[in-house]
Order: sequence, then structure tokens, then C-alpha cells
Amino acid sequence: MCGIIGIVGHPDSQVAGCIYDGILVLQHRGQDAAGIVTSDSDNISHRRANGLVRDVFRSKHMSNLKGSMGIGHVRYPTAGSSSAAEAQPFYTNTPFGVSLAHNGNLNNTTDIINGLLEYDHRRINTSSDSEALLNLFAAEIQRSVNGRP
Repeated sequence: MCGIIGIVGHPDSQVAGCIYDGILVLQHRGQDAAGIVTSDSDNISHRRANGLVRDVFRSKHMSNLKGSMGIGHVRYPTAGSSSAAEAQPFYTNTPFGVSLAHNGNLNNTTDIINGLLEYDHRRINTSSDSEALLNLFAAEIQRSVNGRP
């Protein structure tokens, strides 16, 4: 079971510290990896790596996580590998910059990955079902923006 927190603050606020505190409290839900992504509406900043929250995030990392909204995640791997590449939240810049933190298992990950490659020309870089889910979501956003069914 992973731990996930999301915060949307006042546009002038900085939420990285609150997200850090939140995933620190959720550390018992996942001790394999930790990550935070923040946004100030114009830019997305992220840090994710294997390890405990206190080891992944130092002051220099926290000062780079600017924004009034964000997502935090601590990982307990149930699917995929324990590679640092599978630490969450995942991020894709197409179409607008989207991040996702996910707790659960998809039963049709292979079908999703094959469909994303064949129909949307999206290559998944890990064996994580969460990265596949993010790219499926991003592909649907792209279709709606382009007016394609």
C-alpha cells in the first residue's frame, strides 16, 4: 500500500513543506521510494528517488519545489520493479504537463502499453502500471484538445 497526498493552496502559497510533512507521516505506507511534484501554474518541479522521505529530500531539493499545488507519494512496490525510475509521482509534458500518483494495480497494463504505442505513439519507459495510466490519461487529454475521438 502506497501513501499519497495532494494539496492545492492559495496561489501565493508554497506547499512543498506541507507535502513533505504529509508523506513523512505516511512513511509507514511505503518505505521504498518517495517523490514530490509541485506546480505554480506555469512550471512543474519534481524530485523522486529510492529511499525514505528524510533521505530523498534535503533542503536544497525542497527549495527547488516551488508552487501552490502538488502531489506527494511514498512507494511500497506491488507491481513493477524497485528501480528509482519507478518512484512516483510520474510526469509527462505532453500535452500540457501532467503528473500522477497512483496506488493500486492495473490488470491490463500490457494492453494499455501496446495501445499507447500503436495508436498514440507513446513509449512507456518503465514497467510501472502507474506510468501507463498517466500516459493513457494524457493521451485522452490530447485527443480532447485536438477534437479527435
